[in-house]
Amino acid sequence: MDYPALERAARREAAAELMRHAVSELEQVVSGRLALRAVRHPLGFICLPILRDGPRGVCVHVFGGSGAAGQPGPPEPAPSVPQVHSHSWDLTSTVLYGRLGNRHMGVYEETVKPTHRVFEVHSDPSGVDELRPTERLVRCLPGVERTSVRGQTYALPAGEFHTTVLPDDRPTATLVLGRTRPGRADLSLGPLRAPGHRMVRRTCDATQTARIAASAVRRIHEPESPAAEPPA
Repeated sequence: MDYPALERAARREAAAELMRHAVSELEQVVSGRLALRAVRHPLGFICLPILRDGPRGVCVHVFGGSGAAGQPGPPEPAPSVPQVHSHSWDLTSTVLYGRLGNRHMGVYEETVKPTHRVFEVHSDPSGVDELRPTERLVRCLPGVERTSVRGQTYALPAGEFHTTVLPDDRPTATLVLGRTRPGRADLSLGPLRAPGHRMVRRTCDATQTARIAASAVRRIHEPESPAAEPPA
C-alpha cells in the first residue's frame, strides 16, 4: 500500500479513489492474501490494521453491524459515556459508509475546581492498554459536534481532545490514516480519584476477521439511504 498516495488522495478528498483502495485491501483480507487479525477496541469499534510502517499506519475501523462472527450486531459494547481522549498521531479519516460524529472537547488546566484527571495510555503489543493517572487536573467542556457521512474526509490533529459517536447507531466504517508525532502521548480523561487500570484489546480469529472484512466490502458497495448522504 502506497501511504503517500493515500495521503494525497485524502487531501484532495478523492473519496472514490480511497474507497477503491479500501475495498482492494479488504478483499485481500477476505481471500487470505493479506494476513491480519481484526482487533476489538475498548472504545467500541473493530480495527483492521492494514499497514504499519514506522510512524505511519492505515486501518479500517468498523463501528456496529459486525458481531463476533461477522453477523449483524454491535462489535463491542460502546462505553455508556463516550470517552474523551486525544491521540499521539495525526488522524485523517474517510467515511466508507454510514455516519460518524466527532465532538471536539475544550480541555483547560484547572486546579481549583477540576472535572477530570488526565491519564496517559500506554499500549503494549500484547493488546493491553495501561491507563496511568498523571498529576494533570483539567476542566472539560463540550464543544462542537461534526458529523461526517459516506465519502467525506475529516482530520483530527494529534493532541486534540474529542469523543466519537454514532449519531443514529447505523453500521459505519472509516479508512483511517495515521502519522505519529514524536513526543506526543495518547491521553484519556477520567475521574479525579480513579486509580490506574487496564483495558484489553481482544483479537479476532481468521474466520471472524474474514467475515468482518466481507461485511464491510458488502456495505461499501450498497447504496446509502438518502438520510446518510451528504447535503447538496
